[in-house]
Amino acid sequence: METESIPDTALVKALNYGGTFHQSFSSPDADVVLGAKDHTLFRIHSWTLKTTSGWFRSLFSMPQQNPLPNHPEVINLDEDSHTLESLLLMICGLPINPLISYDEVDAMLFAAEKYDMPGPMSLIRVLIMAPPLLDQPLRLYAAATRCGWEEEARHASAQSLALNIYAQEHQPILRKLHTGAVLDLMNLHRNRREGIRQRLNEQPFVTGSTTASCPRCRWKVDHHTWRELKYRVVMEMDVRPLGDTVVDVGLADWPEAIACWNARCPNTECTSMLYDKVETLRLIRDCIDGLPKTT
Repeated sequence: METESIPDTALVKALNYGGTFHQSFSSPDADVVLGAKDHTLFRIHSWTLKTTSGWFRSLFSMPQQNPLPNHPEVINLDEDSHTLESLLLMICGLPINPLISYDEVDAMLFAAEKYDMPGPMSLIRVLIMAPPLLDQPLRLYAAATRCGWEEEARHASAQSLALNIYAQEHQPILRKLHTGAVLDLMNLHRNRREGIRQRLNEQPFVTGSTTASCPRCRWKVDHHTWRELKYRVVMEMDVRPLGDTVVDVGLADWPEAIACWNARCPNTECTSMLYDKVETLRLIRDCIDGLPKTT
C-alpha cells in the first residue's frame, strides 16, 4: 500500500536517491519512483500508473533498462510535490487534498492533461463546482472552456453577469481564454445590454420623437426624464449585465428614476403623472428576465 509509513530502510534509500520520500508514497513494495521538481520522491506501483494514465502506459510499453533490485530509477517530472501528491492521491483512491485556489486547479488540470489521466480530470470537474471555487466565475469559465465542459462553462458565464468583464482587473484572465470563448462571453454581455436598449425603445414604453402629448389633456410634454432613465439603465447593464442593481436599487433610488416617477404634465390644469411607476418597473423587470442568461 502506498500509505505505509516510511521505514528506516526507505529513509536510507531516499538519501541515495537525493531526495525525501513522501510519507504517503514510501512503500518499498512499489516498483516506480517519481520525482517532483522540488526533490520530493513518490513510490508507486507501475500497475496503478499504467491503468490510470495514458502517458505512463505508453512509457512502460517501451523497452526498459533492468534496474537494480529494490532500487528503481527515478522518473523526474516537471510538477511540484503538492501537484504530484494531489494527482497520485486521486488515482490511488486515497483521501484527496481539497482544492482551495484556481492556481492549484490550473496546475492539476495541466498535469492531468499532460499525463492523460481522465480520473483526476473528472474529479476536478466536480470539485470546481463547489465552494470555495464557485465565487470566481471567470477562472471557472477559463477552466471549463479549455477542457470542453459545456455545462460548467454555461454556469460560469451566467455568474459572470455580475461582473464588469471590461474592467482592468479581469484582463489577465480573459487573455488566457481562446478566441471563441472570449467572443462568446463578450457577446453574452453585449447582447444583454443591447437587448434592454432595444426593448426600452419599443411599445409599451414611450417611443418616438422627443416631444409628445399628455395622454389625459393632450398638452405637449417632453419625455426627457424617461430618456435619461433609459440611458442610465443601459449604462448600468453595460457594467453589470445581471440587471439586479437596476431592478432592486436603481429604479427606486437613482436621481433619474426619482425625476421620472415625479414627472407631471406641465399643464397646470392637469398635472397628471406621466409614468406609471409600478407598471413600468414590472415591464423593465420582465424585459431583463427575458434576456439571454448563458453563452
